[in-house]
Parts: sequence; C-alpha cells; structure tokens
Amino acid sequence: MGHFRRPRAALLAVALTTALGALSGMPDTAIAKPAAGASVDIPYQEFTLPNGLRVIVHTDRKAPIVAVNIWYHVGSKDEPAGRTGFAHLFEHLMFNGSENHRGEYFEPFELVGATDMNGTTNSDRTNYFENVPTTALDLALWMESDRMGHLLGAIDQKTLDEQRGVVQNEKRQGENQPYGQVWEKLGKALYPVGHPYHHTTIGSMNDLNAASLADVQNWFKAWYGPNNAVLVLAGDIDLATAKEKVSKYFGDIPAGPSMAQPAVNVAQRPADTREVMEDKVPQTRIYRAWNVAEVGTRDIDQLDVLSQILGGSATSRLEKRLVHGDKLADSVSTGAYASQLGSNFMIMVSVKEGVDVAKVEAVLDEELAKLIQQGPSAEELAQAKTVYRAGFIRGIERIGGFGGKADALAECAIYEGDAGCFRTSLANVNNTTAADVQAMGRKWLGKGSHTLIVEPGERKPLAEEPAVTPQPFNVPAVDPKFTTTASTVDRSNGVPMPSQFPALKFPSLQRARLDNGTEVILAERHDIPVVNFSYEFNGGYQADAPAKLGTSSFTMSMLDEGAGPYDALGFRARAEELGAVLSADAELDGTSATLSALKENLDPSLDLFADMLREPRFEQSEMDRVKSSWIAGIKQEKARPNTAALRVLPPLLYGEGHPYAAPFTGSGTEASITALGRDDLTAYHNAWLRPQGATLIVVGDTTLKDIVPALNRHFGDWKGTGEAAASIDIGKVERPSAARVYLIDQPGAVQANLFAGELMPGNGSDGETLLQMANEVIGGSFVARLNMNLREDKHWSYGARTLLTNAKGQRPWLAIAPVQIDKTADALAEMQRELQQYASGKAPATQAEIDRIKANESRSLPGAYETSSAVMNTIGGIVRYGRPDDYVVQRNAEIQAMTPAQVQQAAQALDPSKLVWVVVGDLKQIEAPIKALKLGEVTVLDADGKPVAGH
Repeated sequence: MGHFRRPRAALLAVALTTALGALSGMPDTAIAKPAAGASVDIPYQEFTLPNGLRVIVHTDRKAPIVAVNIWYHVGSKDEPAGRTGFAHLFEHLMFNGSENHRGEYFEPFELVGATDMNGTTNSDRTNYFENVPTTALDLALWMESDRMGHLLGAIDQKTLDEQRGVVQNEKRQGENQPYGQVWEKLGKALYPVGHPYHHTTIGSMNDLNAASLADVQNWFKAWYGPNNAVLVLAGDIDLATAKEKVSKYFGDIPAGPSMAQPAVNVAQRPADTREVMEDKVPQTRIYRAWNVAEVGTRDIDQLDVLSQILGGSATSRLEKRLVHGDKLADSVSTGAYASQLGSNFMIMVSVKEGVDVAKVEAVLDEELAKLIQQGPSAEELAQAKTVYRAGFIRGIERIGGFGGKADALAECAIYEGDAGCFRTSLANVNNTTAADVQAMGRKWLGKGSHTLIVEPGERKPLAEEPAVTPQPFNVPAVDPKFTTTASTVDRSNGVPMPSQFPALKFPSLQRARLDNGTEVILAERHDIPVVNFSYEFNGGYQADAPAKLGTSSFTMSMLDEGAGPYDALGFRARAEELGAVLSADAELDGTSATLSALKENLDPSLDLFADMLREPRFEQSEMDRVKSSWIAGIKQEKARPNTAALRVLPPLLYGEGHPYAAPFTGSGTEASITALGRDDLTAYHNAWLRPQGATLIVVGDTTLKDIVPALNRHFGDWKGTGEAAASIDIGKVERPSAARVYLIDQPGAVQANLFAGELMPGNGSDGETLLQMANEVIGGSFVARLNMNLREDKHWSYGARTLLTNAKGQRPWLAIAPVQIDKTADALAEMQRELQQYASGKAPATQAEIDRIKANESRSLPGAYETSSAVMNTIGGIVRYGRPDDYVVQRNAEIQAMTPAQVQQAAQALDPSKLVWVVVGDLKQIEAPIKALKLGEVTVLDADGKPVAGH
C-alpha cells in the first residue's frame, strides 16, 4: 500500500497518463472501436449500474486470470484543512477488513493465489487492484463490494490507531531517505496555501493524529459510493459475465452524494523563485519545476515529447551536454508529471562533486532556450515518438497491477470520462511537430519556475503546522436518479471461496544450439509484437578480485557505452531509433545481457545486441565518465539506510576475502572502482563473456525456425578470445559462535533500519523448497509473523519481511525491518523472540499457515507467468541453478506434499543465537538500549564496514 503522485515514466504509464480530463456522461453500454490505423489497442466494452457504478470490460484470454481494478475519484486534493493525509490513511483502513469479513483483507486473496495486489493513493484518486484466477472472480467482487458497501461497522478506534501508526511510519521511512524532504518542500513552494496540491498526499503528523472516527465516517459516506467509482475487469472475462456478476455483488449498494471535483487550477506562477536546503546527501541535486497544463490536454502530451528530447532519454540534450559533454553532472532527468488540476514539468540534476551549481543552472537555461528557439531536429522528434510508442506496446502486455491495461482504462475513465483516451494521447504524440514543441516550451517553461537546491549538510526536521479543526461538513443528499437492485447475496455466509482453480500453463521450452556453441532456449509468447533475449554467462560478483570489487558489474555496465561502430551516444541513439531496450547486469554467480526488440525491428536490433556483446569499446574517456558517476552512486548507497546495511553485511557473514564478501549491491568500493583500468574490463570480458557454454534465452513473438537463423547470422561466428576462466571455489563458511550486533550511525534519523543475517545452504541443496516455505511462515509475505507483529499489531513499522537470496554457494537469509527510532530496541527484542520461538519449535508452523502457503503457491502460478519477463526470470533460474525444465511443476508438487512437521524441521536451519545484526540509525538514541538487550557483542562501524574507535 502506498501513496503516489504518479510520474509519467516508463512502459504503459508513459503512454496513457497524459490523455486525461474532466468526467463526462456515458451510455449504458458501449463498444469502443480502435482508432484508425492503430496497430496496438486496448479494446473494451462498458456499462453502468443503476447506482452509478461504471464498469469497463477488456477481454484478454492469454491466461486464466482476471484483473480487478477499482478507482475512487478521491485523493488528497479533496481533504479539508486540518485533515491532510486522510485519503491515504483511509486507503490503509480499507485493507483492515469489512463488516462481513473481519480480519486482514489480504487473507482470502492469499488463499486463492492473487497476484499484483495492492492499493495506492495520490492527489487525485485512490485505487485498489488484484489479479485473481478466473474461478476466484466472485471472491474478489464480494470483497471489493463488501468494503464499498459494508465498511463502517468494521472500523473502530483500535483499527484507526493501528493504521495511523503504520502511515506515520511510512512517512518517517520516506523522510529518512536522502532527498526525502524534497516533495513536501516543492508542493509548498509551487502551490499557494489553500490550493489542493499545496500539501503532500501522506499529510502531516499533526493532522493524522487529529483524525477521528467521526472524520472516518463522514469521509466514507461522502466519497466511497459506487457513483464515485470506476470498476475495470480485464483478462479472462466477457461483457455478459461481467454484467451478471457485478450486478450481483454491487447492485444493492446505495449511491453516495455527487461530490463536486475542485476546479482545474494550474496555478501557473508569475515569477521564478528559488530555495536552498541542506540534507544528509552525498551530492548536490537541482530540482527545477514549473506548473503546467492539466491531464487530458494536448499540451501535456506534447510536453511529454519535449521532455523526452530535453532530458528524458539517454541521448537527450541535457544528457549529452551535462553528463557526456561538459561532464558537470552524474545524472539528469526530466518529466511531465500529470495531475487532474494541473501538472508539473520537472528537471532534476545530480551535480558532480566540486562543480559550481551556478554553472549547471546556466547550462539548463541555455539548452532549454535553444530547444525553444530552434526546435528539435527531425531525428530527435522521430526518436521521441518511437520510444513513446515502444513503451506503450510493452506496457499493454500486463492486464493488471500498477500501470497495466486495467489501470490505464480506469485512469482514462476517471479523469476524462473516456476509457479510450489513451488513443487520443498516442495520436497527440504521433502528430506533434517541431513547432508544437517550441510552442509548448514558450507557453509553459518560461518564467514561473521554482528551483530547489539540496546541498550536503545537516537534515533539519520539517516544521509542521498545528492541526486545525475542519469546517463543519454535512454529507449532501443523494441524487434520486440513482437506484439499487435487489441482492441475492447472503453475506452472512462469508467470502465465497472457489472449489476449483485453473491449472498452470507454463510455456514449453524449445532448444537449439548456435554455431558458436551457445544453447538457445525459446518460450513462445505471441501476445505482443516484442521478442526478448537474455544471454546468460558465468562469472558475476564471485569472480571479482578482492582488490577489484565491482569489476563484473562495471564491465557489464560499460557494454552499451559504445560498441562496434557506435560511440556511447551513438549506440543509445540507435537503440532509441529502433525502439529497442538493451542492458547488461551482473549478479552473485553470473552475468546477463538483455535485449527487448520490437518484432518489426528485430534484425537491426539483434545487430546492435551483437555489437554490444562482441565489440564493446571500453573507451577510456567513457570509462572515466562512468567511473565518476559510479562512485557518486556508491556514496548514495552509503547515505541510504538500507543499502548502507547491504554493503557491510556480506563481509560480516562470509569473512573478508571470500568470493561472496562483496557489497550486495555489486557496486564495489570507491577505491576498487578508482583502481579499475581498461585491461581489467577487457580481461573480464574475455574470460567470462564467451559463447561456448553460455545460454541464450528467448521469450516472445517468434519461433525456433525463425529465430535460430537470425541468431546465427549475428552470433554464429563469435568465438571467445583467450583462455576461459576457471570456475570459482566458493568454499564453506562456519557461522559465528555467538550473535554479533553492528551499528552504523545515522545522526538525526527518525527511523532505525534493522537487519539480521545468517548463512543457509545454497540453491539446489537438499530441502531447498522446504527452507523457502519455512521462510514464508516467519516473514515471506504480508500476513507472515514478523509483519503482523511489527506492523499490524505494534504499528512500529511500515513493513517487516524475511528473504532468502539466491546463490550457488551458501546464501544469506535476511530479516529486514525499518522501525520508528524510539522503538528500535523493542523491535529487536520482538524479532529475536519471534525467531527464537519459531526455530526452537515453541511456536511451530501451524497447519493453517501451511495450508495458506500451499494454496497461495499453487493457485498463484497461472497469474505469476502473465508477462514475458516473469517467464524469462524463471528460465534464467533453470539455467543458472541447473534445474529441470518442469521445475515449476516439480516445486509445486513438493510444496503440496509438505507437512507442518517438515516445515518446522526446515526452520531449525535458523539459529537465532548466531545471527549477525546490523542496525542503521541515530547512535545517540539506539546504542545504549541495544546494548542493554545483550543480544551479542556490539560494534560500531562506519559506512565502509570499518570499526569506529571509542565505542
């Protein structure tokens, strides 16, 4: 659950969120036709219930799942003075059960294997979504309708207090991050007092504390009626079924009042302003923002194009000038962030250490002025449009979740009244001219900007105004035009649980071998015209020499920084021209290089992919540029509590010099990256990126007959250079003789980040699946023990979890919990108690827990492989860890056969008396209470994992 001011970013969200506007009327049933000439579309049908609930149906039979997505047209913009954060708080309250289902909202969904389930709030709306097996659609509709029509009786003071505490910890978690205070600062600067966007969605602590049960009741009655909602059903569903089921579950819910939406108020600013603030950040960052046109306008679509050209891509003007040319910045980005009442256009620049901020700002001014005065080139314009279209095509692979097709249809319907408004947005982008880009820049990006400079220094808590008493509010009368239909549902019978579930249909794996010795594994997916590739190699972090940590990650990151005939910018320009996405990454036991290609541009995209793998340039000038940004990234990792802990944990678990004793981030250290030379990269490439013994995974719209000849054309004559590297001896590490506690100081922190780690047998070991299930019981899901304790019971944390990371050798098991700073020692004690009672058998795995895990693991499988990336990741695990092709089926069979006693026996692998604890927080507040716990010897470390004298 989260709060979002939604950015216009990648995938479907890029293509769709622009085309939104004022709500208008609609026919009872309509069939929407694709726009003329559209090659990709989201066809839909719709109807409206007598109570005003608008329902949109999209049929997609590729998997036996249905995406259920309901949007309520209420967000933080609608909060009265003195109750900021209330919309987001209410989103949390709606996950705490309803009158006819007391208990956690997630529980029945876990039993049926729901995927992509969550809820979010932003300034303009609140949404809830889940993908469920087709046979569980009745359950999902029962649950959504029960909280829409039967919620108030389930909310008491205890529930309100509990979720208020969770939300306040979510707020602390955000503010505890570097640059975490920026968004509140920007909102207050960009919008005047009284404007609905002046405050953040998460609100103020004072206002959250002031919220009462009476506020809850009035808020629900005012905003959560069916006539203020849009329900989208997408996937294995048709119109007739949707009408029957939605009428059954929602038809008897009375409409609420017709609440007025605030008037559009862009609040275009008359003059430029600026502000400088200090924060615990490793480098200066510039934020420059303008208030611009609202959603549903041609202007915001065309500002998206302008953003792509100015700073939204790897070959944008600001990227070329600030990062590649003048080398004044480590990163730059721009975006048009669309909202209902008005939007924001923003430029964000991370300034290189030691660079004069004024010099960077002068370049921003110069490049923006040049684009407005001269306009973009034909190549820039075409490239921006291709990237936009390619993002749309990739995005519509998903039916649900945040940004999927259901989300897109709901968003269009809520804001513009036209569920197909994305077509207008696509047309607006496609028809944008150079003159349009210039006009948009002149109209919106002149005076009126606000510049916020965040400099390294001390973080000061943001002052909060005292909560005020809201004006008296009486819920308006309901329009008599809305009526209800009689219900046939007896809700006293509880949630309707399905008795049958669809079976998993994992795609068959087809194999071939290229002329160069690489094995090809293909899984056909013909849903969208995209083909995805992942070339899998050995190596990875384990292959890095202790003095050269980060070599594997850095080498892989340099593959697309110039290759074959292209320099760094030329390579990226070619990728964007083709609508292709290329990347290369390292992990603990290997590396992979990936390509996502539009089918229409498959051959030239493969040509570029081959250049990247076979002929990376590793030019010294590009290495120097990337090194500088890389080291800045390491400093950012040290400044963030989570990554700070993940950097120091591996040496503590494995011991210095072990092949796995590298930061979990894979980034290395400042010293090791500084020491890297071109010869190191070339040596790594020659030793590990070799076609012999490698595997090339292909998932997408192709066949073995078509793809193997194409791959042989580009890779068939590729041979490795020099000697292949010998395999790495991982070695076995003994656990420490006693628990140890390490503290990292973060002065002024409002939260402490708690980590506990212990080594477990590696992937492929006997009992691997049982160990995974043992982890599920203690912390592997929302309803697992640690989260229910620290979040739902104590509300000290926004979320606690445990996980088993992947590794061929011994792999780390981690428990992670960010908690409010004054509860650090109490939370540590609770974690230790939970782990001790579980591992010792004092609180063993129960039959109910095992039944829930079995049900979720089995029933979620059809929805788990909706996307090509999910299929690709599973095949990657089959390759990396030597699993059988039917691993998914075999694993599920093993899970279904397990007993609580077997899981409890697996849980004994956890030894709470030998844990390695790492806590990141304000030492002045946490050191003494932690020492008093006597968990183990306490050592204070710096951000590099070195002991700090005097503690």
